[in-house]
Amino acid sequence: MSKALHWFRQDLRLRDNPALTAACEKHTSLLPLYIKETQPALPMGAAQCWWLHHSLDALSQGLHAHGLTLCLRQGDPLAVLLQLCEAQQIDTVYWNRCYEPLHIARDKHIKAALLAKGINVHSFNGSLLNEPWTISTQNGQYYKVFTPYWRQCLSQMPEPRLPDITHWPDNLPLASDALPDWQLLPHKPDWAAGFSKYWQPGEQGAGDRLARFISKQLQDYADERDIPGRDATSKLSPHLHFGEISPWRLWQAIQEAKRNPACHLRSADRFLAELGWREFSHHLLYHFPGLPEQNFRPEFNAFPWQHDEEALSRWQRGLTGYPIVDAGMRELWHSGYMHNRVRMIVASFLIKDLLIDWRVGASWFWDTLLDADLANNAASWQWVAGSGADAAPYFRIFNPVLQGEKFDPSGEYVKKWVPELASVNSKWIHKPWEAPAGALAITLGKEYPRPLVDHQEARAFALLSYQTLKSP
Repeated sequence: MSKALHWFRQDLRLRDNPALTAACEKHTSLLPLYIKETQPALPMGAAQCWWLHHSLDALSQGLHAHGLTLCLRQGDPLAVLLQLCEAQQIDTVYWNRCYEPLHIARDKHIKAALLAKGINVHSFNGSLLNEPWTISTQNGQYYKVFTPYWRQCLSQMPEPRLPDITHWPDNLPLASDALPDWQLLPHKPDWAAGFSKYWQPGEQGAGDRLARFISKQLQDYADERDIPGRDATSKLSPHLHFGEISPWRLWQAIQEAKRNPACHLRSADRFLAELGWREFSHHLLYHFPGLPEQNFRPEFNAFPWQHDEEALSRWQRGLTGYPIVDAGMRELWHSGYMHNRVRMIVASFLIKDLLIDWRVGASWFWDTLLDADLANNAASWQWVAGSGADAAPYFRIFNPVLQGEKFDPSGEYVKKWVPELASVNSKWIHKPWEAPAGALAITLGKEYPRPLVDHQEARAFALLSYQTLKSP
């Protein structure tokens, strides 16, 4: 009897799971395993712990429907794997590859140790359209600009293969940790109490979200994706991060939608390009492993960052006095998510209005975003800072008032997340401090704060600070 172990990591799904499919096809018995590392190389953010709890619960139920039991264990992954392989006489271990630098090093070490014990190891790509080392320039270098990178990806995109499991092996019954004992859910206070209103973690939730996006939102995606008050984006990013749905399934679904003559092709291609940005971020992280902590452009190492704990706290709590910024930060706190356009606005405000190090903002997003992805998070923050690959020019400083007026003209988004401004006229909703006396039903500085900084003054100071990078 041939026994296999499938180690679930960032692939919490049954459908289109290449490692799981191979394990099921080639073996008569299977041990599905998830390991909670006691000393993880990359600790998970608090918001993601909430998602992980519910995703593992959904995965467990999905496996149970096929007669399999998900085994939960805590500890050092190598020690856990060796112990289980020996106790259960496992001959082959399967997993889908992770692409974070520390995870790559961990997996290489584990693979070598298992092979030394005579245990076979098979790994697969279950997370990316193109693995980072498969895309290169004509000179054999890695891409540092998105557009030519994505053009090259499209030119060599392999045909998607979405394997279905036709044979489910026998279960290997084994003692497992109880999921509640891992204490992944917050309590006292339960700051994630509202998350379930917005999210359904798990493979079923991912499939439902994709179907809804294609039927209701894809057609207008290109025109409405930047409007935070509209429900116009897919919100598939947390599902992608946890591997509840594969990028190939998204790719195939959009390609099928494009075959409909009524499909808005610009919207479909715009969505695929966003999937491409995720790929590009992993490409950068693989070739520049220091991306989460080191400036991609070394001249930024001399940038004169400010250390202002009070300003940082007001940014985190959504009390900057700039309504679009505050709405975004409060959306993040209440839902574990923030609209992508607003992410750029709040990041620019922290970096260029407050001159606080982009790494501080990235750390906050890592802890509070349900879709926090090491590659995307680091690449996006460095893009806004101007220190990254394919970065925004340093002089591109988002004006929070103009951004609000352009993308939330009626204040619909602001009024939803900053209810103390619900009575403010749209003329003043993004700049209430400019309203004439008596025009507001609230008192600035009391019900809602005055601006933390003057944007024009902050912008001028930021430009002077950036100019120092050019000095010898």
